[in-house]
Amino acid sequence: MKCKLLFFFSFLLSLSFHAQEYIFGRTVSEENAEMPNVTVINIRTDERVLTNDDGHFMISGRQGDNLRFIILGYERFQTVIGAENLKSPLNVTLKRIPVAIEEVVLKKRLTGDLAMDIKNYNPPTKVQKLKSDLGKYMSQKSDPRVLAAKPGEFVQPVTKGTFSFGKIKDKWDDVDFMNYLIQALGNDYFTELKIENSQIQHFIYYIFNSGFERKRILKYGYASDADLNRFKSAVLLRITSYKTPLTTAK
Repeated sequence: MKCKLLFFFSFLLSLSFHAQEYIFGRTVSEENAEMPNVTVINIRTDERVLTNDDGHFMISGRQGDNLRFIILGYERFQTVIGAENLKSPLNVTLKRIPVAIEEVVLKKRLTGDLAMDIKNYNPPTKVQKLKSDLGKYMSQKSDPRVLAAKPGEFVQPVTKGTFSFGKIKDKWDDVDFMNYLIQALGNDYFTELKIENSQIQHFIYYIFNSGFERKRILKYGYASDADLNRFKSAVLLRITSYKTPLTTAK
């Protein structure tokens, strides 16, 4: 009988040890708006998930684990999981990073003296006349003889329609986009992925070569928040395969 009880308790302990616990929650802004594509990291396990379109997430964890929430433009939030978080959803409110507005200083103020205020705020008569004369001069058409080619000088022939030389150059190349990603995401983003500073550029090129679509970004020289979220999603998909060959080589 004692052997049976000992086996039964051992079985229960084994189930408790191997049972996987999950933490559920929701992320919102200060305006109580759902926040999708927030990166949620369990510091102990290094597991990473993204919140869905409604701001909800699910990540494995246990009491005492440290969760970190990261998204561009908002302050990073960190919390320790308590026993209550394993029974009820964890609600997280992220605060937007304040943007400093340059102070505008008025050097001159109205005095109440009409003559003085007109003098201070209205340009002198000579300045007004000069601007008027320049406007008239710029509106005049140039004499065709001024623009005519000099003897022996090559002149581009005038053609109807559109005539272009070669391919229009993109505003960005991969180096420009890479530098933008490092500046926008910050070195801490890659450090938390356990990517050393010397390997950040190599890792970004790895993501590019893994099929990351960026033609429109390079063409216009602009990356939107959606593009940054696409890049972060590609990172989460490729980070394991990137680290695997490095581990095998040792």
